Amino acid sequence: MRGVGLGLCTAMVLVVRASDAQMPLPVAKPPDGATLFRQQCAVCHTLSLSEPMRQGPPLVKIVGRPAGRVESFKYSEALAKADFSWDEVKLDAWLTNPQAVIPGVVMAYRQGKPETRTAIIAYLKELN
Repeated sequence: MRGVGLGLCTAMVLVVRASDAQMPLPVAKPPDGATLFRQQCAVCHTLSLSEPMRQGPPLVKIVGRPAGRVESFKYSEALAKADFSWDEVKLDAWLTNPQAVIPGVVMAYRQGKPETRTAIIAYLKELN
């Protein structure tokens, strides 16, 4: 009987030790700007003037470009009258809430996460 009891104790200890030895999950890396652009922006925007226009204008060299000024793209009346150039601050405000930047624009996308906006803007800036 004594041998049987010891065997059960050993088995129980092994079960406990096995559960304590779980491998930690790797920390998820946040998506980079290129991935975020493809996932969230590329449906409406291209990064090339040679591709066919989509619902929104191409965003190639957007940083420093005057707002509402891509040749052959039909902007909303409100955006066509914009009097500023795109910089990181304007792009951040725009991605947060386009209608707050220019009332009457038709862009419906809003991004509430600052880290996502920052990654997308950094990516667009890299392409300049």
